[in-house]
Amino acid sequence: MTDRYSRQILFPAIGEAGQKRIKASKVVLVGCGALGTVSSEMLTRAGIGMLTLIDRDFVETSNLQRQSLFTEKDAQQGLPKAAVAARELRAINSDVEIEGVIEDVTWQNIDRLCRDSDLIVDGTDNFETRFLINDFAVKKKVPWIYGACVGSYGVAFAFQPNRSACLQCLFEQPTEVGTTETCDTAGILAPIVHVIAAFQVAQSLKIIVGESPPQEILQIDVWNGTWRTISAEKARNQECRCCGKHQFHFLEGQEHNRLTRLCGRNSVQISPPRPIRSDFQKISKRLAKTAQIDLNEYLLRIRVDGYEIALFADGRSIIRGTNDFTTARALYAKYIGN
Repeated sequence: MTDRYSRQILFPAIGEAGQKRIKASKVVLVGCGALGTVSSEMLTRAGIGMLTLIDRDFVETSNLQRQSLFTEKDAQQGLPKAAVAARELRAINSDVEIEGVIEDVTWQNIDRLCRDSDLIVDGTDNFETRFLINDFAVKKKVPWIYGACVGSYGVAFAFQPNRSACLQCLFEQPTEVGTTETCDTAGILAPIVHVIAAFQVAQSLKIIVGESPPQEILQIDVWNGTWRTISAEKARNQECRCCGKHQFHFLEGQEHNRLTRLCGRNSVQISPPRPIRSDFQKISKRLAKTAQIDLNEYLLRIRVDGYEIALFADGRSIIRGTNDFTTARALYAKYIGN
């Protein structure tokens, strides 16, 4: 091993043998936003053998406050996040094989994108994708590290197929449409990003070198200076649809939002796999500071960034101002939250 990793090798839990395992590992990181960019830099500096970065979005000025690796020039040019992150990470460590993939992870391509991975790191911004990752991870027996943060609060957990509870054991299904806060509606502080990303990377390295992370959910609020862990040892559910019964509905496309282009209208309709109640009052209150809101008894209309999102009571939404599926999905995740 080169002197580059000498201080990491001195850490007893890693050593020479652990560093060789790190060098031989293949990690897939889904999402190159705040958590993704910070995690990917730490993984790259640690000497991961191969790192695949997957993201559907492009760099915007509002990203720069918390998303590392990106510059003002990247935002001005609107460059894809995965491409920029891969470029910057290659400059940090040429030992690491880095691939930037500009795609939206779906049930149709996740096997191709995550095939042969030793571990998956969650840098996503929505639970639909996380449930998809969970299905894939359980079916393929691949560990994955969940992480999420909003405001000053963050949560993380290391999922290990056949050893720990899976995501569906903890959350049976995605939350109701529009009820979860996002960075774009509640804001986010950069410090919580680094704390959660640090946990994700530490647990990733721990798994790679052959140790088992604790079965505890980490919750931290950096503004209030509080933290706690919640034991998940008894959370594994033998009747769980995913890890108990091995029914992979997200992976089989039964639970994904259906997208349809509306002819001649420059609009995309997004329909949930089943009707989901939309709490208009709660959603409009949450978005009041970031978007123009019009509400009636039939639908909630959200105008923001030159787009219009019409949300219906059954969870169905029409995104006006684009006919691109990836853009529509991103807007839905950004403002509706799932």
